[in-house]
Amino acid sequence: MHIRVLFFGVLKDLIGRAVETLDLPERSTLADLLNHYSVNTPQLHEHLPGIAMSINQEFARASDVLKAGDEVALLPPVSGD
Repeated sequence: MHIRVLFFGVLKDLIGRAVETLDLPERSTLADLLNHYSVNTPQLHEHLPGIAMSINQEFARASDVLKAGDEVALLPPVSGD
């Protein structure tokens, strides 16, 4: 199934693009999607604890199951320096 993934802030810089279409097996979760990017972009791993996630513009949890055509947004934590 195809999932559209949007990256923001430093995550966009780490991945190297703002938008990507990812093909995942049916019944994959948001955790599966995050694992895919952690394996392929190891620097992303340190940012995972603070990432906000949404599916179709609604906040989501790592255990949420994805459906074909979903749009996932990954947003880094906001720094208050």
